Amino acid sequence: MDINALSDIIYEKEDNGLCTITFNRPKIRNAITQITFLEIETVLEDMEKDKNARVLIMTGCKEANTFSSGGYFSQKFFSGLSPELKNQIDVTDIAQKRLCLKLWDFSKPIIAAINGLAIGSGATIPLAGADLIYMSEEAWLGFYFIKRALGLETGTSFLLPFSLGFQRAKEILYFGDNISAKKAEELGLINKVLPPDELMPHCRKIAERLIPPEGPSVSLKFMKKIMHDYFRPIILRQLDLENEAIKQTIKTRDFRESIIALKEKRDPKFRGR
Repeated sequence: MDINALSDIIYEKEDNGLCTITFNRPKIRNAITQITFLEIETVLEDMEKDKNARVLIMTGCKEANTFSSGGYFSQKFFSGLSPELKNQIDVTDIAQKRLCLKLWDFSKPIIAAINGLAIGSGATIPLAGADLIYMSEEAWLGFYFIKRALGLETGTSFLLPFSLGFQRAKEILYFGDNISAKKAEELGLINKVLPPDELMPHCRKIAERLIPPEGPSVSLKFMKKIMHDYFRPIILRQLDLENEAIKQTIKTRDFRESIIALKEKRDPKFRGR
């Protein structure tokens, strides 16, 4: 994808090496489309090639008052894409194995500034890709896969229990309850909670500490690589298992019921099949 043809996100690069991705689909609460995933990959590739690009901050546009409301997928949306874009999207990679591995292998620090609700992919992308996560007091997380009768994605089946332990992770995933910013901080899932107007200034200060002359970028690169490399085979295997689980769960009656219930704005009635 052409780095100058981004539509779902705003990509900004500053002279000091600080780069920013802003999810910019306010009309659909910054929902993440197949194009969004592709655009994030494009930004990561651009930053890897640019020696001046040092740190990436991910956030949501102010107009949406949201980080991201999660995945937005429809056959109508996909059919409206150009043949060129369709060829770049692997529709079988529902768990986003390709993007997750690019995030995991990315050599530069990523900071997530979660400035509003973060549901589904909006919660799992920071979990998979961000080295540091900061949240607004008004923000919250939602791992809603159980509410949609779906399998997991972006390595969450490993990353959440690795971060929190099995009991906490299972409680979050089995029930899909909202997690406030304060609760996320207490669990150790994020680094810090800040007032809304202090979130981005704080993230910028943190980013600047990772950029020369304050931060030795070569040392940071090797620290991240060494910490991530050991777990890469596990992440790879889990992503394959997640893709298979999603393919199985979208065939179920419960998944279809969850979609109908969502459209009708009611709680789904699952039957276990």
